[in-house]
Amino acid sequence: MSDHVVLHVKGRVLVGPEDVRDELWVVDGRITYDRPTGADDIRTVRGWALPGLVDAHCHVGLDAHGPVDAATAEKQAVTDRDAGTLLIRDAGSPSDTRWIDDRDDLPKIVRAGRHIARTRRYIRNFAHEIEPDELVAYVAREARRGDGWVKLVGDWIDRGVGDLTACWPRAAAEAAIAEAHRLGARVTAHCFAEDSLRDLVEAGIDCIEHATGLTEDTIPLFAERGVAIVPTLVNIATFPKLAAGGDEKFPRWSAHMRRLHERRYDTVRSAYDAGVPVFVGTDAGGSLPHGLVAAEVEELVKAGIPPIEALSATAWRARTWLGRPGLDEGAPADLVVYDDDPRADVRALAGPRRVVVNGRVIA
Repeated sequence: MSDHVVLHVKGRVLVGPEDVRDELWVVDGRITYDRPTGADDIRTVRGWALPGLVDAHCHVGLDAHGPVDAATAEKQAVTDRDAGTLLIRDAGSPSDTRWIDDRDDLPKIVRAGRHIARTRRYIRNFAHEIEPDELVAYVAREARRGDGWVKLVGDWIDRGVGDLTACWPRAAAEAAIAEAHRLGARVTAHCFAEDSLRDLVEAGIDCIEHATGLTEDTIPLFAERGVAIVPTLVNIATFPKLAAGGDEKFPRWSAHMRRLHERRYDTVRSAYDAGVPVFVGTDAGGSLPHGLVAAEVEELVKAGIPPIEALSATAWRARTWLGRPGLDEGAPADLVVYDDDPRADVRALAGPRRVVVNGRVIA
């Protein structure tokens, strides 16, 4: 918006789950709750306003085959934006997407650098594929390249075993996580199975992606250490199809993936009930399309997480976790406006009325 146009958001402004105000104003791209004076033009948007949604596991600049060109990455970011996602934790990408930071019409991205995986133990063209003695050096590299996060691949299928197995020895993980923390970065890891979780948590990891392997033995450890999970349930829904593709060659792996899928909702609900922090992430950009944040919130509710908590996992609490403001005085005006109260029914998230990025009404 120009310097002479003021945006007036009127209706119900959800500053927090219980902090509801009647209106806010946007001046020079920033939020204020003080009515401005001397505005040449005022544009009013009415509805229920939320801070821009968070997708805490998303891959801009990546598709199922590896890095993509800038035009494709732009389409990915636009798709997320138009779905209401205005803050992305990019949980691993081989592409340089720093150019997005110069665009005032695209979501803000918190990058985790490129995935770090064991040799021949992840999806081709996605990750640095290395051995344990190289892990500390690569974690340091990606900590400097990212925006305060590093992404490990904690487990993957071991073709010699025919099942998911942990990728990193405990000592290597401890040293690498300590180095990331020394450099001011948090560490997260892709983990489907059970075996890698205890070592990673006791090594000091900050977050686990997917976390389908959580059990009654490891959930209390996560809760005690405050280790967050991003379940990506819209991705876990693909496990039966993946398992079917492996039945002939890797039957043990296929059976394991089916078990993890079958108990997915119980796993997430048990973690939530124990006090494990849960956040919304879609895993878009690998095999999944972008723009699925509303579907993931619905999945968390299906798992038994109270709707207001599932909403907070993509709104207020998620932004606090990533160290980014919400609808605060003076914050960049990144917000989404809906016709109905998403606290009453999270399905409202699927139909944004207006998306506002840096004070600009986009959609």
